[in-house]
Amino acid sequence: MKILRPLPCLSLALLALAPRAAFASDEKPHPFAGKIERIDPAFDKLIAPSAQIEKLAEGFRWSEGPVWFDGGLVFSDVLANTAYQWKPGMTEARVYFRPSGLFTANAGIREPGSNGMTRDRQGRLTLVQHGERRVVRWENSSFTVLADHFEGKRFNSPNDLVVKTNGDIYFTDPPYGLTDIEKSKLRELDFAGIFRIATDGKVTLLSKSLPYPNGVAFSPDEKLLYIGSTEDNAAHIYAYDVKPDGTLANQRLFYDAQPMVNDQNKGGCDGLKVDRDGNLWSSGAGGVMVISPAGKLLGRIHTGEQSSNCAWGDDGSVLYITSDYFLVRVKTLTKGAGL
Repeated sequence: MKILRPLPCLSLALLALAPRAAFASDEKPHPFAGKIERIDPAFDKLIAPSAQIEKLAEGFRWSEGPVWFDGGLVFSDVLANTAYQWKPGMTEARVYFRPSGLFTANAGIREPGSNGMTRDRQGRLTLVQHGERRVVRWENSSFTVLADHFEGKRFNSPNDLVVKTNGDIYFTDPPYGLTDIEKSKLRELDFAGIFRIATDGKVTLLSKSLPYPNGVAFSPDEKLLYIGSTEDNAAHIYAYDVKPDGTLANQRLFYDAQPMVNDQNKGGCDGLKVDRDGNLWSSGAGGVMVISPAGKLLGRIHTGEQSSNCAWGDDGSVLYITSDYFLVRVKTLTKGAGL
């Protein structure tokens, strides 16, 4: 474990002056359109019939990895190598730190910024960095590296993560951050793994059966681990039993979202979150799908954009969604697991 001391990130004193996301050179402002679809009556216990999708900020190249932290929502713009924050009352998001994932130019990196974010058991911001290919903790304006190698080989590009109540960190490592992806010349591991970082720093490979593991979440009792897959033509969510020693067993298909994916509803099963009753909230197919613990689709939040991830904030009942160009939210009648 090593600590990287003051890096070329924006100082906290400059955050209030930092502009919101700049428009990408090939993008122009466009209207937001969204709707909420009720598929099962049980959905009414999760989102009120009067609920609306609210647009909070826009202008991002690929928004990702939201987490409620430091009084607001912190999230990544993976392509812009920037972490942003939005707080209640703001009309636009502000730079939280930059660069967020890559500190030295590297032509072999296609997605340089941070991706998934969460809080550890001490409430500290913990995140994955595509560009530097590692899992880190952010505190006191610097990064502590938690893991960047497995058996002497660099990770592909850690994508998303979740922290177990005992402090262990589970994360996925597909090659999306690398130029040429799985054919990248920088690739050192010949598989995309699901890993665990124990509290003593030991890194354990839990599974390498999926070519593109992505979002990751525990059931409320932590007896199940869910993994979203963004493999082409296989928009799936898988479930694993979590054994007493923290390893995984009995991989099986939990939900098949591929029939809903089309040109109007893009995206595989990316970011995952679980509410207090065990319902799974998964981005994909043009928004967020809400799926019961039994694997039944209850409803959908259509954002009109390929959506990457979601997270609860405020008092734990407001769902924030990173939806490509936009950051949006929906007020719910439930709360995130553990909140």
